[in-house]
Amino acid sequence: MEIVLFEPEIPPNTGNIARLCGATDTVLHLIEPLGFRLDDKYLKRAGLDYWPHVQKYVWSDFESYLREAGQGKRLVMTSSKGGTPMHHFDFSDDDALIFGPESRGLPQSMLERSPHRVRIPIRGVVRSLNLSTSVGIVLYAALAHCQQLDAWCTPEHIHH
Repeated sequence: MEIVLFEPEIPPNTGNIARLCGATDTVLHLIEPLGFRLDDKYLKRAGLDYWPHVQKYVWSDFESYLREAGQGKRLVMTSSKGGTPMHHFDFSDDDALIFGPESRGLPQSMLERSPHRVRIPIRGVVRSLNLSTSVGIVLYAALAHCQQLDAWCTPEHIHH
């Protein structure tokens, strides 16, 4: 399982997502252009001292990611505009969970790259959730579906 952020814009969101990836041992891929520099103080602050423990890669474009790291991965596009509700989606260990930029989400050209789409059900007047919140919700749902969380619940894996 991997997280792919397509053209992320807000440094604290990416920092929070990096921390989440560190906590779940999930690879993080960032697709340029980024809306910030990787040495941004807000990005570093959100990730705190976890940055060295995160497997992260920066790609100049999505095609580079596909050629170098995306082979064999099932591309699971996320969208607030449609897709299978995440709790009904059949996640796989080989999924690349792809999230779009905060201000506009994944463009139609990206959504058309894969028939696999997932959405977080939202009730009420809110049209979308914060990117780092969305990544956390979808990633943990995927990990639970793939039964990867049970091993983390043993006493030797619990941090105090």
